Amino acid sequence: MSEMITADLVDLDLSADTKEAAARALAERMVAQGRVTDLEGFLADVAAREAQMPTGLDGGIGIPHCRSEYVTEPSLAFGRSAEGVDFGAPDGPADLIFLIAAPAGADDAHLTILSALARQLMNAEFTSALRSVGDAESAAALIRGDEPEGGADSAATPVAASAGAAAGSSTASTAAADTGADAQPFRIVAVTSCPTGIAHTYMAAEALENAGRDAGVELVVEPQGSAGFTRLDPAVIAAADAVIFAHDVPVREKERFAGKPTVDVGVKAGINRPAELITEVRGKAERGEVSGGSAPTPVERGGEAGEGYGSMLRKWLMSGVSYMVPFVAAGGLLIALGFAIGGYEIKSAPSVMDHFVWTQTDSWAALMFQIGAVAFGFLVPVLAGYIAYGMADRPGLVPGFVGGMIASTINAGFLGGLAAGLIAGGVVLAIQKVKIPKAVRGIMPVVVIPLISTAIVGFLMFVVIGKPIASAQKGMTDWLNGLSGSNAILLGALLGLMMCFDLGGPVNKVAYTFATAGIAVSSPSDSAMKIMAAVMAAGMVPPLAMALATTVRGKLFTETERENGKAAWVLGASFISEGAIPFAAADPLRVIPSAMVGGAITGSLSMAFGATLRAPHGGIFVVPLIGHAFLYLIAIAVGMCVSAALVVVLKGMRKSPAGSAAPGAPEDMSAPTADTKQPVAA
Repeated sequence: MSEMITADLVDLDLSADTKEAAARALAERMVAQGRVTDLEGFLADVAAREAQMPTGLDGGIGIPHCRSEYVTEPSLAFGRSAEGVDFGAPDGPADLIFLIAAPAGADDAHLTILSALARQLMNAEFTSALRSVGDAESAAALIRGDEPEGGADSAATPVAASAGAAAGSSTASTAAADTGADAQPFRIVAVTSCPTGIAHTYMAAEALENAGRDAGVELVVEPQGSAGFTRLDPAVIAAADAVIFAHDVPVREKERFAGKPTVDVGVKAGINRPAELITEVRGKAERGEVSGGSAPTPVERGGEAGEGYGSMLRKWLMSGVSYMVPFVAAGGLLIALGFAIGGYEIKSAPSVMDHFVWTQTDSWAALMFQIGAVAFGFLVPVLAGYIAYGMADRPGLVPGFVGGMIASTINAGFLGGLAAGLIAGGVVLAIQKVKIPKAVRGIMPVVVIPLISTAIVGFLMFVVIGKPIASAQKGMTDWLNGLSGSNAILLGALLGLMMCFDLGGPVNKVAYTFATAGIAVSSPSDSAMKIMAAVMAAGMVPPLAMALATTVRGKLFTETERENGKAAWVLGASFISEGAIPFAAADPLRVIPSAMVGGAITGSLSMAFGATLRAPHGGIFVVPLIGHAFLYLIAIAVGMCVSAALVVVLKGMRKSPAGSAAPGAPEDMSAPTADTKQPVAA
């Protein structure tokens, strides 16, 4: 195989002052060597990976990396910066920068060598040698692991030689565990994984193994990288006293580790603070805390250690909302279809169990309405259950669902569901901290925790807080019913701003959940249906505006963005705000404010026109169900045109970066401008 790094891919005097500029400078060397076919396309992939999680590491290291269809062969480019470049590391700028480029279909041999490099970056002698090396050829040889003149007494372990060690680390560690069995040390098994699977996965594994040796524990790691993974011996897992998951993608076959004290964090925590994780998991083992070992989901972790309470609360609430939204969409659309076919009086139809005629349209309308109503009945229990799940994993489900159902029963509604979920998760977490005898640990997740937590949550919801929350819910409903005139228009503007602020993110979801909660009843008020209409109209504006802007002023956008603009027509028309994310990620300071202005105008116009909507989703496909549909479409068109015009004006005012092909080219996602330092995450 060809060498992954040569002297031509090394810049020992990297002058870039931003991470985007650094990535561009190193990528240009790859293009010059024929290793990357499309500079802008590759940099877009690098920026997308960086938006998922910053790639700066403690110790002055930056490792921007990605898989890309524009990479012809696995390659490394290395830059050394005297001033340092901010890659988001907690301890400050990076002076050693590795750009790692992997083809979409890189073979296992190449990926093994890349993983070995990632492990070497945790070696202080290796990084020290890179900081002192005097010429590009020597730096490339050091990274490749070429044997230096005078023997093998190199300052750093050769990367190529360590590739085998990286691939076989689990076996070696297992053997070490066997030799120390007589001493009965504390035993930990760990799994590391990251989205790309070629860097952070192996760096976290190396850091954990080093910390384990320093702490005097037996620690065996299963890195689940892009080249596949070697499963830990079941006997090693069975003998382990605790488990550490350091991952940003779901752990494969997670059920193998069920029933053991577990610390579950992001992969960067495994790199930056492995000793703390070992201390934390030993403490959990001493207290008898165990995990159910359920398969993970993108929203299941309720916050990593070190995060603020605000960040953790946001994750917990988003967990509940994410699971609730499909119920909203399915139930709401079925109810809307029932109304469309049978009219609004269909809500008074008898049960289809007692009266259903196959040939009657009204029977089918009643069937759809009644199925949708049942689906809507799950909204508050699902919201509460999965908030508790986000906090406490599976043990939180039972008290969360029960608390949510109680909230529905006592008419505490959406607010009651939020309270029930948070209380249920907190009660379970508190119970799990109680030290219990080893003999009863096995029944804790199945019997003891659900029993005690459900009883406590039920008591609190029925006797203590349920009635005050129900009163607050009723007060909010009455206030909404009384909205009219300028107050309603201002509310529409506010909801429009929220829908367009983060394009499917937490703020967007808060506005959407607020609207759907108002119509999640058998007879929603006219004000609630107006709010739902305003929210959906505003959420359609950003992708439609970007589609219009790419159509009327295509020269301001890259070819990729023009293609995205074609898809944005359909996404916007379908009420999928996320269709504008590619544009916002490339140019947030111009796209997001423009979208917010258009969304606010649309929301306020929708409220002013008195448009109503019972369906919680569907975009233009549910226009027949919208009250004052023509005026509603005008509100969307006005907001779309305003946002598109603002984007075009703002992009036209931007000066072209040096070497750019078009003025204000937004394809320059990694250009050294202030506009691209904070890409919007999906």
